[in-house]
Amino acid sequence: MSTIKKVFFVVCSILMLGSCAPLRLPVIVKKAPVDMFKYAYITPTKELSSSTGSTYGGQYGIYGSSTTKSVNPSDVIAGILIQRGYVILPELNPKLAEEMLIVNYGESGKRNRGLGYTIEVTIQFISAKTYEIVCSCTAEGQGSTEADDIRQAIKRALDGLFAE
Repeated sequence: MSTIKKVFFVVCSILMLGSCAPLRLPVIVKKAPVDMFKYAYITPTKELSSSTGSTYGGQYGIYGSSTTKSVNPSDVIAGILIQRGYVILPELNPKLAEEMLIVNYGESGKRNRGLGYTIEVTIQFISAKTYEIVCSCTAEGQGSTEADDIRQAIKRALDGLFAE
């Protein structure tokens, strides 16, 4: 085999190994059980849109396609919490503070992984009565777009929280 082929094979092997590295395990910090709460208020987030596309050339010209996806993190969190039996309230209600969680979302990192990258998110649960942290969960996701990354990371974080 020629030297160029050997170098190409080594470079491709390294790239393949890096892209196959698993996502980091979710990190869950529990200071109190979340199952003692019934209601949740989720801090509103903005919708994120992302797209992916490709182009190719043919005998008769250049062609292309693109896909646009969007995600609103608070909607994804609400959907998962609703499935878990929580009542999502549109505003903070002092009468229900003892049984209410305030849920905050944030993007907490980005990491190169193979030919792409992961997005890490952290979700924080705070007692509406004491304003103390009940728990937090952090996870990363990687999909074909940033919207997919975020959706996957949120799901992995909350699955990790409720699996314990």
